[in-house]
Amino acid sequence: MTDTINILEQYGPREAMEYDVVIVGGGPAGLSAAIRLKQLAAEKGQEVSVCVLEKGGELGAHILSGAVMDPIALNELFPNWKELGAPLNTEVTEDRVLFLTETKARATPAFMIPKMLTNHGNYIISLANVVRWLGQQAEALGVEVFPGFPAAEILYNDDGSVKGVATGNMGVDREGKPTDAFQLGMELHAKYTFFAEGSRGHLGKQLMAKYDLNKGKDPQTYGIGIKELWEIDPALHKPGLVIHTAGWPLDNSTYGGSFLYHLENNQVAVGFVVGLAYANPYLSPYEEFQRYKTHPEIRKFFEGGKRISYGARAITAGGLQSLPKTVFPGGALIGCDAGFLNTSRIKGSHSAIKTGMLAAESAFEALGAGRQHDELASYPEAFEKSWLYTELHTARNFKPWMSKGLYFGTVMTGIDQMLFRGKAPWTLRHKHADHEMLQPAANFKPIVYPKPDGKLTFDRLSSVFISNTNHAEDQPVHLTLKNASIPVDVNLATYAGPEQRYCPAGVYEFVKTDAGQDRLQINAQNCVHCKTCDIKDPTQNIVWVTPEGGGGPNYPNM
Repeated sequence: MTDTINILEQYGPREAMEYDVVIVGGGPAGLSAAIRLKQLAAEKGQEVSVCVLEKGGELGAHILSGAVMDPIALNELFPNWKELGAPLNTEVTEDRVLFLTETKARATPAFMIPKMLTNHGNYIISLANVVRWLGQQAEALGVEVFPGFPAAEILYNDDGSVKGVATGNMGVDREGKPTDAFQLGMELHAKYTFFAEGSRGHLGKQLMAKYDLNKGKDPQTYGIGIKELWEIDPALHKPGLVIHTAGWPLDNSTYGGSFLYHLENNQVAVGFVVGLAYANPYLSPYEEFQRYKTHPEIRKFFEGGKRISYGARAITAGGLQSLPKTVFPGGALIGCDAGFLNTSRIKGSHSAIKTGMLAAESAFEALGAGRQHDELASYPEAFEKSWLYTELHTARNFKPWMSKGLYFGTVMTGIDQMLFRGKAPWTLRHKHADHEMLQPAANFKPIVYPKPDGKLTFDRLSSVFISNTNHAEDQPVHLTLKNASIPVDVNLATYAGPEQRYCPAGVYEFVKTDAGQDRLQINAQNCVHCKTCDIKDPTQNIVWVTPEGGGGPNYPNM
């Protein structure tokens, strides 16, 4: 921050642009909010200026999701989305839920599959492509969309309300000094600013701390989702098939499971989710995913196929009990920045679209009344009256039950969902943040994972390569440390350096200095922006901040 201040003193002031609403993040939540604002303005014959900032090089570049999409919110945003060409092409035709042992797969009878895990009427999609389509609709309505411009700093008015954001400086070297390519960031001022950064948004995290938005709420809990896109043998391809698994390779006490979705064009999305409350520091979610693909019931789909893309992203999974206050003076949290994902359904895009719409409607009303920089109280009020609240309330006990072990959790979830229909007279609580759950390495034996074969299983670096991840090498490292000694003195000494294993991109590496001392090397150019390190670091010493605009993954159709 000191470097930023010094740069501003030397090169400032920053240019400023004024909008009615500035939206940070060009995902389903941010774009839906922008679209809804413009729709309302057109309906009422009013002018509303809206800007969307997206840190990725293009819309969809950083979007990673399973993804099976419930069109319920899209139906509200664009009732004619089919006619408009939205890329929802593959309707779900079959649901399979499998419990895996190391060699066997036990299928759940169709009548016993809880409603939350059925997907009739939903679509297997590339969320990145849906986001690109939403971007086209937004721009057609007059929304100004700026890809490659990360919001790096929150701006405040004198009364403490949010004034807007500033974009990051470009062309700054590793030491924070301007280069020949230097370009000062811009300020974007707004009457209301929406934060739609996705899971563990770094500005959202700051807002929660400043305004104490988590007061009275359970600690938030997360998962990491790791995904590959494959092109498989047409003889094995079944468009519309949805498979979810639980069990092997994870032990009974570790929350997680897999998804396998057959899209169009002989493509299959396969992924693995691990709850970040796990205890064993030797566990590697990436390696568990690679091992999962070797199961006889799973590998049969991929043998002879071609892996075409890879990515990873944190998932905000705490549900209703962990949902922060979503408004503060001058702005709102929407989508996964707040944590509206329905963990039981493994779906968040419909809730992102809905919360973007609700926040937009609240802001439009406020703008019409001549208000600005106050709390949009009607947004959380509308949420509590919506179908989304009902859905999340029904699902509220899923994650807490499943965190108590696979078998016990499955039985209790069945009782909760099939007997009580999600209306049990109790709400289970999350008692600990994920980073508090890691135990000392001395309590465990190292896990020996099989070596990758380069055909079905792969190492991290070859995976990062096909995520099209790129960062300017000389820019400041965006994986910052509060205390540079803690990785060696605490994380390595007590937890055997877990950052080497929970990172799915090979960013963290312990190496020896010339003097034979351990040192943490941060390969920031590999970072796929999953945010796992920011979440799971046991000392909360790692803080993810936004890199230079356009850096990170560039997912084609994830």
